[in-house]
Amino acid sequence: MTATPHLAITMGDPAGIGPEIIAKACAALKGRIEAGALKLLVVGDVAALRRGEALVGTPPMPEVSADADWPALACLQAGPPEGEIITGKVGAAGGRMAYLAIEKSVEFALAGRIQGLVTAPLNKEALNMAGYHYAGHTELLAELTGVKGSVMMLAHGAMNVSHVTTHCALEDVPKRMTPERIRRVIDLTHDAMRRLGKARPKIAIAALNPHAGEGGLFGRQDIDISAPTIAKAVADGLDVVGPVPGDTVFVKLRAGQFDAVVAMYHDQGHIPVKLLGFHVNPETGKWEDLSGVNITLGLPIIRTSVDHGTAFDIAGKGIASEVSLIEAIDYAEKLSAARGG
Repeated sequence: MTATPHLAITMGDPAGIGPEIIAKACAALKGRIEAGALKLLVVGDVAALRRGEALVGTPPMPEVSADADWPALACLQAGPPEGEIITGKVGAAGGRMAYLAIEKSVEFALAGRIQGLVTAPLNKEALNMAGYHYAGHTELLAELTGVKGSVMMLAHGAMNVSHVTTHCALEDVPKRMTPERIRRVIDLTHDAMRRLGKARPKIAIAALNPHAGEGGLFGRQDIDISAPTIAKAVADGLDVVGPVPGDTVFVKLRAGQFDAVVAMYHDQGHIPVKLLGFHVNPETGKWEDLSGVNITLGLPIIRTSVDHGTAFDIAGKGIASEVSLIEAIDYAEKLSAARGG
């Protein structure tokens, strides 16, 4: 057992806001690091990190090699640079470095050298430009760890929302809504909530169709697929309810009637979490701050992430918020402790 979790932070796309929010987050966590409560290894493009550190005015963290004994805070070059990385610009060089950072960190996690992985945002276009054809982090991590059917869960305060489907067309959602998939999401959500401190989590299953199908008038998926799956989970001793209509289930979650919700598709689950997590300045109409964490369930490693993108439009300005990254680190630390280091 490792008393102090050693977490890797992958930089994501080094042309985005990753370098600067990492520098800010590590500075904000300095007290915990120096107290021996947390160890962080930043993996990515060191040159981009140096630019981020200079931008926000934090001292450069020491650079280490993969086979070294790492100090409590250090950075590591994910791989040899190829091509120019320009801050604020989508490019293959940034996509390649984002991939290499994930690949290297997964290697460390599977070997037990780190206890969790925290990811800064990558850019899907840049990733594909570099020749890595994945829809995002979730799919990439599933392949690197040899897992089929990982699950995305978003967390913001009391809003814990996992997803039966994510990156697919809406027309494909009903085909992927199988009893096996729904039950796997229920089980993984139950396990995650227990590790986050809920002894007997209450989980609501969101309906796919309006009014949970209205007795079959608006579709039968909730009646024929979700309802029997929920009944089986309840018979197995889990506290699961539903299908609950999508227009009320998140209000009830926010009110504390449930500990988590299983959403059927990407936007059904993402919209309520991001609506509450993104703080908008009413005078300018621009979002200034955000809160929320993306947790991947079903992997053999712990992985959490920021709940936002690369924000190329503000990259290099030093104004990007580190709040979501710090929250992601906190969640990885909690999940690591629950797993036993």
